[in-house]
Amino acid sequence: MLMLWLKALHIIFVITWFAGLFYLPRLFVYHAALGGSDPAGAERFKIMERRLFTMMTVGGVLAVLFGGATLGQAPGFMQTGWMHAKLTLVAGLIAYHVWCYRLLTAFRDNRNQHSERWYRGFNEVPTLFLFGIVILVVVKPF
Repeated sequence: MLMLWLKALHIIFVITWFAGLFYLPRLFVYHAALGGSDPAGAERFKIMERRLFTMMTVGGVLAVLFGGATLGQAPGFMQTGWMHAKLTLVAGLIAYHVWCYRLLTAFRDNRNQHSERWYRGFNEVPTLFLFGIVILVVVKPF
């Protein structure tokens, strides 16, 4: 029964984390589109980005903790290739999360160096991680 609770909480916080990973870069798109034309609007984006990043981080930390607790209840998963591949993708997702923080601080400090178009591409990266992780967990190809 504990295992089921841990899995459920892991999935809930993965969804929370991904909601932030999808939306924060979209805020960056809109923030970059402002350029220097609307200082008050830029300040609103900075507040929204900071608050969203905080919630996204809580979701990510809890997803990782409940995922780790789930693995602790089923250590046999660590013997499977698909789990190693999944954890590699999760490590990439954590790196993306950190990259989002660096971009957030660049906006905060008025040092953004990327265009709206660049952020549109950056916004698609979590989708690739999501596809890979879900396919590995459901299909378990190796």
